[in-house]
Amino acid sequence: MHLIRASSAVGAEIQGVDLANLSDDEFTRIRGAFNAHGVLFFRSQNLSPEQHLAFAKRWGDINVNRFFTALEGHPQIAKVLKDPEQTHNIGGGWHTDHSYDERPAMCSILHAIDTPESGGDTLFAGMGAAYDALSEPFKAMLAPLKAAHSSRHVFGADALYHRAMQGRIGNPEAATQDSVHPVVIGHPETGRPLLYVNPGFTIRIEGWSPKESGMLLEFLYNHTKNPRFHTRFHWQPGSLAIWDNRATWHYALNDYQGQRRYLNRITVEGCALSPAGAA
Repeated sequence: MHLIRASSAVGAEIQGVDLANLSDDEFTRIRGAFNAHGVLFFRSQNLSPEQHLAFAKRWGDINVNRFFTALEGHPQIAKVLKDPEQTHNIGGGWHTDHSYDERPAMCSILHAIDTPESGGDTLFAGMGAAYDALSEPFKAMLAPLKAAHSSRHVFGADALYHRAMQGRIGNPEAATQDSVHPVVIGHPETGRPLLYVNPGFTIRIEGWSPKESGMLLEFLYNHTKNPRFHTRFHWQPGSLAIWDNRATWHYALNDYQGQRRYLNRITVEGCALSPAGAA
């Protein structure tokens, strides 16, 4: 098993491993790399849905997605699909999966089935590197803050995103999730401080006016959108990525109009989040 860093800020590719036949030692090493790098990439993993699920269950309990269309016969696997005649893609903006939940998802595991001839890459941002680049006085200002997150404005019946998906997401009546998390969390396994706000689901800073909240969030978003905190992954059939939703943002590029892109996603349950430095 060989690891190649994708960038100095986030991500690594692991070569020489078969995810369908992992030893316990190999899985332990993969989990350590996941905690260190935030997102891991694998090539040529031609997994069946059952093998995809078996790998995901080694990480924890599976979250059954409320909104995405499920793979036929496999309710724990969500289809991330864009057909040639569709213009909007799933995940086409910076976000963190499930930050609206009180116990946000630990990780998402995405396996490519069909990929376009060109385009369709995914960008990832490292929230540890983005935090580290802030000044010490700014970090001190952020330390006590909390932010509210919600699913309503994305997956609810009146949401523009819900309408644009043309039936690929559903159950708008289930979009009732609201949660509050620290703006700077400690990684649940390593303790590393991480920024935990995202443009997709964060709606305000608790206790601040709308104007103040908007200004701070916009600053943090623009700061994290700096390419020095990013890596970019080019998908091929059989590619698999697993990312830490506490430690990364991601953004699926929509630059392949007229082509099909289809991946299967499994999400693993997480835990409640604590402020950085909490015991």
